[in-house]
Amino acid sequence: MSIIFFSQTGIGVLGNSFLTCLFIFIYLSGHSLRPIDTILTQLTLANCLVLLPKGVPQIMATLGLKNFLDDIGCKIVFYLQRVSRGLSLTMTCLLSVFQAITIAPSRYSSVELKTRAPKYIIPSSLFSWTFHLLLNVFIALGMKGPRHAGNSTEVQHFEYCSYLFTPRYQAVLLSIIFSFPDALCLGLMAFASGYMVFLLYRHHKKVQQIHISCISARMSPEVRATQTILLLVSIFVTMHSLSSIFTTYMHFRKTSLWLTQTSAFLTLSFPVVSPYLLISNDSQVPRYCYALCGRKRPHSALAAD
Repeated sequence: MSIIFFSQTGIGVLGNSFLTCLFIFIYLSGHSLRPIDTILTQLTLANCLVLLPKGVPQIMATLGLKNFLDDIGCKIVFYLQRVSRGLSLTMTCLLSVFQAITIAPSRYSSVELKTRAPKYIIPSSLFSWTFHLLLNVFIALGMKGPRHAGNSTEVQHFEYCSYLFTPRYQAVLLSIIFSFPDALCLGLMAFASGYMVFLLYRHHKKVQQIHISCISARMSPEVRATQTILLLVSIFVTMHSLSSIFTTYMHFRKTSLWLTQTSAFLTLSFPVVSPYLLISNDSQVPRYCYALCGRKRPHSALAAD
């Protein structure tokens, strides 16, 4: 388990750090970025914040170091875990919604929406960061150090921290409050993803009927980007749903070692996979790399895009 968590954390931080630094360096060097790159930069940063506060303590716990955090340390680590988890969800939602707007048919109403959408990325991002930073202050208050003493029926012991149970009615109320933003984002992602699948299907049928290769070639970057985002959303929803089920169960029942480690593994899976999925499927990433190195891309690579 130590090797698994170490591999997840190391590989994930490497991939997300590479993309975060690439987008930042491209921006600072004066090259133009796509509006969607602002969301991707925040998503990769949120992924790093998921991996480090979750992966590093998990590695230390599986190595047998159980009491390396005190009460303050547990509150900080758990707070960062919750904030980064919420930001990852919100940025994935924002990514899918923005891409759905981007590929929408060019009608009068959609053209106006497409024009305004990039202007709302920064305000939406700032709201998301502020919202999650403030909301998760309250849930971190119940975290205690691993040595916390108390009635065994009132304390939930994890590998490196403990959680002080609240009364059942308060736990249900808090669960509803904290689940509402997640449910809203998941609903928006489902709607945007369904809309994108519909547009891709309609485009595919149209290309088959017209049989014009230039239309397919011209649309291929947008189609490829949409397919990548749909795959990202699918992976995220699957991992997030499974992890949420385990987390919710552990809040109401006594947990076991395998349950805690399985939940941690699922939480770390999406931040590990997503950067490499973007690197391998986003044609703009190699262009940014060549631009940063001051070189032109090979003709064959440009033709492939």
